[in-house]
Amino acid sequence: MRVLTRRGEAIEPWLDRLAALRIAVFREFPYLYDGDLDYERDYLATYMACPQSLFVLAVDGEEVVGVSTGLPMRDADEDFRRPFLEANGLDLSPLDEIFYFGESVLLAGYRGRGLGHRFFDEREAFAKSLGAKTTTFCAVERPENHPMKPENYRPLHGFWSKRGYTRRPELATTYAWLDLDEHEETDKPMVFWTHEL
Repeated sequence: MRVLTRRGEAIEPWLDRLAALRIAVFREFPYLYDGDLDYERDYLATYMACPQSLFVLAVDGEEVVGVSTGLPMRDADEDFRRPFLEANGLDLSPLDEIFYFGESVLLAGYRGRGLGHRFFDEREAFAKSLGAKTTTFCAVERPENHPMKPENYRPLHGFWSKRGYTRRPELATTYAWLDLDEHEETDKPMVFWTHEL
């Protein structure tokens, strides 16, 4: 097992493997994402085009079993920038001092081995090296009684809180994707979590 970091265009040789991994993991609750490779390549191209993006890869042999991403908030998708730009009266760092964590995905068989913490450690250290004062990510919010919620589902709120992140319901957005039981994309509610470095 190796943990590798790559920046910007250096991720290009891994792109298809990362796209397939994202599709596989995000099929699970709570994302229920019915993804396709073309969309994933386009999504990851945004990160690849940013020289200050970071990819943290968990690799077992030649298989990518996990990836965690981040980039300066000023380079993130408009849907993720907007809540911070429109946050009147909130005590927030300027956009140039915020580093956005895109996602952490890890195959089920590799969870519980400390890789989640490693993903956060690597991204937070990188954000600090760029002069960021705040790190943030957003997570989908599903209703408690969602029909596709597994009985044994445990949200990651406790893990994120222990890492020093605070749920910020006043910082919310929506993001559209196709759920497994949908015929067309719908907007999903997303709430941000923030951490001061």
